[in-house]
Amino acid sequence: MQQFLSDNNAGMCPEALAAFVEANAAGHAMGYGGDRWTSAAKHAIARLFERMLDVDCAVFFAFNGTAANALALAHIMRPWHAAIAHAFSHVEMDEAGAVSFFSGGATLMTADTADAKLTPEAVARMAMKFEGLHHVKPAVLALTQSTELGTVYALDEMRALTSLARTHGLKVHLDGARFANAVAHLGCSPADASWRAGVDVMTFGGVKNGLAIGEAIVVFDMAIAHELDRRIKQAGHLNSKMRLASAAWLGLLEGDVWLRNARHANAMAERLAGRIAHLPGVRLTHTVQANGVFAEIPAPVQAGLRDKGWAFYTFVPPLGCRLMCAWDTAPETVDRFAADLAMLSARPPA
Repeated sequence: MQQFLSDNNAGMCPEALAAFVEANAAGHAMGYGGDRWTSAAKHAIARLFERMLDVDCAVFFAFNGTAANALALAHIMRPWHAAIAHAFSHVEMDEAGAVSFFSGGATLMTADTADAKLTPEAVARMAMKFEGLHHVKPAVLALTQSTELGTVYALDEMRALTSLARTHGLKVHLDGARFANAVAHLGCSPADASWRAGVDVMTFGGVKNGLAIGEAIVVFDMAIAHELDRRIKQAGHLNSKMRLASAAWLGLLEGDVWLRNARHANAMAERLAGRIAHLPGVRLTHTVQANGVFAEIPAPVQAGLRDKGWAFYTFVPPLGCRLMCAWDTAPETVDRFAADLAMLSARPPA
């Protein structure tokens, strides 16, 4: 049964699975990324971002998004540095201190601004908060696109933030676990939403969009790429059978399957929001711009939904629920959930 817990819970999309099977059936191949599939995937990702591999773009793979974010940030920062991030970002809330661990002590400075989106004012305050040797030194602006609350930075918002980062000497990192969903919403090119908007290095997520394993670290500032491969190896994220992770990327990228998947997930979230927004006791808490619906649902109604077999997170207790759609979410699943929510919402209180 399809659920709304997480887009991580969906399986591989058919195109990615077919590419995986083809690579697996091809016999022996060079390990640790020295194979033709990994080379082709890296070149394809660079082309997607309108860059040339190993000239003005570098691509690496890590096991998951936490590793991709933490290793990229750790490679930029020294132990006495800090990254400026949102208080509701994945690097702050859901990565178990991985940035500090992999960097040898660097930390995060956070602001709790509306909709999980940082503002220039908040970034400026944090960038100028400390002076002198007794404090951490801000070195990176860490953004999330789309955010952990399903909102999306407009391109002018991104450019304002990255311009401010440059003013304060900060590099810019982008957690793009759901970057595809953001691009689908913005209707722009990946290049426009990344390096043209001022991003130096990013995680390009595929696992939430139809892959099984292997997030990409895409570097646009080639100075950052220097010896990042060694950090990835030291951290235990150099896959010995890399082709079985990277080949699936080819299935996702060919024919823009990655974008089709993201558009579908976004559309299912919009469909769900449209069917529940006006139900009694239900209140959408954030504008639906990607593949997540965030809504306050009365606790008894939440319990009733779970009794009917539905699974979702109470993301901001006690009422704030997160309903995530995926590349394979069926319209019928959305409609059944909305119908059950409508029935339970219409019942008089016990």
